[in-house]
Amino acid sequence: MSSRKELANAIRALSMDGVQQANSGHPGAPMGMADIAEVLWRDHLNHNPTNPEWFDRDRFILSNGHGSMLIYSLLHLSGYELSIDDLKNFRQLHSKTPGHPEYGYAPGIETTTGPLGQGITNAVGMALAEKSLAAQFNKEGHDIVDHYTYAFMGDGCLMEGISHEACSLAGTLGLGKLIAFWDDNGISIDGHVEGWFSDDTPKRFEAYGWHVIPAVDGHDPEAINAAIVAAKADPRPTIICTKTIIGFGSPNKAGSHDCHGAPLGQDEIKAAREFLGWEHGPFEIPADVYGEWDAKESGKAKEAAWDEKFAAYAAAYPELASEYKRRMSGELPAQWEEKTAQIIADLQANPANIASRKASQNALEAFGQMLPEFMGGSADLAPSNLTMWSGSKSLSADDASGNYIHYGVREFGMTAIMNGLALHGGYVPYGATFLMFMEYARNAMRMAALMKIQNIQVYTHDSIGLGEDGPTHQPVEQMASLRVTPNMSTWRPCDQVESAVAWKLAIERKDGPTALIFSRQNLAQQDRDAAQVADIAKGAYILKDCAAKPELILIATGSEVELAVNAADKLTAEGKQVRVVSMPSTDAFDKQDAAYRESVLPSDVTARIAIEAGIADYWYKYVGFDGRIIGMTTFGESAPAGQLFEMFGFTVENVVNTANDLLA
Repeated sequence: MSSRKELANAIRALSMDGVQQANSGHPGAPMGMADIAEVLWRDHLNHNPTNPEWFDRDRFILSNGHGSMLIYSLLHLSGYELSIDDLKNFRQLHSKTPGHPEYGYAPGIETTTGPLGQGITNAVGMALAEKSLAAQFNKEGHDIVDHYTYAFMGDGCLMEGISHEACSLAGTLGLGKLIAFWDDNGISIDGHVEGWFSDDTPKRFEAYGWHVIPAVDGHDPEAINAAIVAAKADPRPTIICTKTIIGFGSPNKAGSHDCHGAPLGQDEIKAAREFLGWEHGPFEIPADVYGEWDAKESGKAKEAAWDEKFAAYAAAYPELASEYKRRMSGELPAQWEEKTAQIIADLQANPANIASRKASQNALEAFGQMLPEFMGGSADLAPSNLTMWSGSKSLSADDASGNYIHYGVREFGMTAIMNGLALHGGYVPYGATFLMFMEYARNAMRMAALMKIQNIQVYTHDSIGLGEDGPTHQPVEQMASLRVTPNMSTWRPCDQVESAVAWKLAIERKDGPTALIFSRQNLAQQDRDAAQVADIAKGAYILKDCAAKPELILIATGSEVELAVNAADKLTAEGKQVRVVSMPSTDAFDKQDAAYRESVLPSDVTARIAIEAGIADYWYKYVGFDGRIIGMTTFGESAPAGQLFEMFGFTVENVVNTANDLLA
């Protein structure tokens, strides 16, 4: 039987070999955390390499994702479909082993990590999902939702502010099945961290309400095991503070930043092999070591045992069992299409001139009745974002069965926690803040787009229409930045009908995040026929047309659609042939076929004006260099909204004058 030391050394050997082969990477963290990983993965982690999607598996997150060879080695050794050739292709084009772990590339990768602090925050979301699903589905004698979330994190994760946002909330919500390991090795890329990171981390986490296990020797398997056992026995989230030596096993580079972000070099790898007593060649693992690591049969047995539990649960609670499977599979409820189509038709038939943020709340009210998987929330702005509806129930440490999270002023933490909720499964998460403050959360939304996962953000107070709060709160460039983010779907509806369509599509979209941008001020509902309502989903459509071929096209979104329609009426009265195009989603429009796009924006009609109270430059894509844009080129000002719209040219008079100048 292989010793624990030898099993951990297999991780070290594969990690230093993989980084050396790529001539790029971070060998230090995998070598330093190998002993912790060996104990966790072999003695505690419930997983099944033959079915990485098993619903009740434990989740493992490598928040310090630069140490990616650690998780790749673990997956390979445990029996996942990640071959030795995949490890040899570390950091190579189209490999399953990219430089940082990426969700969807290799089986067993639960989330994309690398931007530090977001992995532990995703883990908070996963642990929150587990606790909430358990509260909603478990019955006495039937614990079908019962698993842990484990996260490795380094000093960098703790230095990033998002870790405070997420870990503070985790303590408040009592996420007792979250166990984090701090790789306390005292080293970052710049060197020894005491010069810039002198926090008392144990006291910090005690203040959050966590269970803290300090000063665990990260190279002592018995101490590590005892810490994990103690963590499982405590009802609070736990941080296990493990003292490790970065690059453990490297005689000349261990304990220094020299092994943090660069290959060890062939000579040092040879010396490390001698120091560790590892007598095997590069990427060579003995059969007995593979045998000790192989978790395929034990994983199958664990899942089979859970299957038996679930069968008993299904016999006792058939409807709940069916609902659990539906939600974990991400399927929408029966008759979703028919019911939502009727809701939207009813909205068009019953006009209401309301703020689109209120229209958003009405959509939540209508759709929420069908969606027990909704998990809502807001970053301390629920009364302004209007994200609560009659079925909203606040989630707390004492009652996790709720469907609404009060995130507090934690926009970044909220968005990354939502990524964890989505990755775990069982929920359609939505959150909210003012559009201006998406800036705090931008990287978490980018990660959702990169991972191709659902994350619905309600961004209200969408323009200078915010008024007196001034330019600190008035978004200008934010819509453009969302629109140019790959795989992001962005909607800025003009009334309650477009708002409902945007919500419907966001709920249906499982392969990426959606930004829903809503107004503070009331908007006039537009007249449409059934065909126009159907075309909203295409991102842009002809809202108001002319009797003959258009000589001018006005393109607008959100609150500026009403302005475009009013300007078109005046221009029509002057004898102009004017078409108004509402474009609530540029990305949805761009995905339509060429024939549809040409039917809406004929290429031979070059006189075009885009109207939006956002950054102007984005719209050259649709109006061309010969067109005009009525938009923002500066920040806003503090004044009543009406005065600001007039000051910045969002008036019928300015649109008409711009049109006449363009057509002259």
